[in-house]
Amino acid sequence: MREGGSLGLLRERNRRRVVEFLRRQGVASQADIARATGLSRSTISTLIMELRGAGLINEAADGQNPPTSPPRSGPGGRPPVLLGLDDSAGTAVGIDFGHSHVRVGVANLSHRVTAERRREFSVVHNAAGALDTATEMVAQVLADAAIDRERVIGVGMGVPGPIDRRRGTIGSASILPGWVGLAPSDEMSRRLQLPVEIDNDANLGALAEVYWGAGRGRSDVIYVKASTGIGAGIVLGGELYRGAAGTAGEIGHTTVDEQGPLCRCGSRGCLETVAGGPAVVEQVRRTQADVLTLGAVLERAAAGDPACRRAIADAGLQIGVSMAALCNILNPELIVVGGQLSEAGELLLEPLRESLRRYAVPAAAESVSVVRGVLGERAEMLGALALVLQATNRFLSERITALGRGEARKGPRVFRQASA
Repeated sequence: MREGGSLGLLRERNRRRVVEFLRRQGVASQADIARATGLSRSTISTLIMELRGAGLINEAADGQNPPTSPPRSGPGGRPPVLLGLDDSAGTAVGIDFGHSHVRVGVANLSHRVTAERRREFSVVHNAAGALDTATEMVAQVLADAAIDRERVIGVGMGVPGPIDRRRGTIGSASILPGWVGLAPSDEMSRRLQLPVEIDNDANLGALAEVYWGAGRGRSDVIYVKASTGIGAGIVLGGELYRGAAGTAGEIGHTTVDEQGPLCRCGSRGCLETVAGGPAVVEQVRRTQADVLTLGAVLERAAAGDPACRRAIADAGLQIGVSMAALCNILNPELIVVGGQLSEAGELLLEPLRESLRRYAVPAAAESVSVVRGVLGERAEMLGALALVLQATNRFLSERITALGRGEARKGPRVFRQASA
């Protein structure tokens, strides 16, 4: 039956509030939903019944609690019934192209990862081979999760380095020289015959930590990926901020020393040249020629090597200087540090905090916390999944509108698909 008038509009608005909360939260009890929306439990109970009848939400299966959620109990110590978006309403696929690997995963609309695979692959100069490998892995993870391709609502993919979002191409400052000028989302879409959206690794790390990790429940977060390169993903008001051309957060190419080392971007003294992984290794190699990798530096630092510990601390101080400028401008509540360099833990984080205290205005420095990311090397793949889950708002909105009209409606895919 079609709803009309102000009462119908109010019911539709309340349905949207419930669905939007579950889209962001993953799973929750009716009591959680009532507290978050401010609606009465009786109203929530009615809305839940309607949304379940429309196939939009259902009871969450065991194990669908968000990974960072504490154990919960209901009346009499019984665990509460958890609700989430209906798994059958759609599936997200996420692809992460790292420097030397490809990782692919699938997740349902309740934010539960149902299958994932990782394969070692040198993607730096072999874009076509990496895309072909990812295509094969997508088929494998869908089979692993027993998911039909028709249930895929979108594919998110991530690459290290800047992306020109107006053209969808890889920028010249990428650490993947074989990909520069390529439009990988279009290439991937043609291979998969599915809609694909792309973003850089730092942005995806930010989304992942906000959805599943250390930034869960926070609205204003900066994620710093410190690895071979250095980049930041910026979340403001709960939404990813990319800037006019998609290059927001490229802190690795902010100048910290005008007379410093030449950077691959063509400038001198960029943050990456003094605090990126290769720079840290080079600093240690001046006294320890056998140290060839950042992993080796981290191992020796953990064992107490003073030169390695100093090199990591210096990197933290330099990153902190750039972060202080961002804090003065954006005033985030949380900075999450990820990437391989974050494995140093407090050896990196405390010098970073020291720079914030020294160079950020006091109010900004006092209001921000600095923590290590909790998702490790899975962050970018999880962020690619979150990119799709974030975009489900459009088709969920259409489903809710159809419910108010008394119509049954299947959810469309959430991204455009490249033409064959």
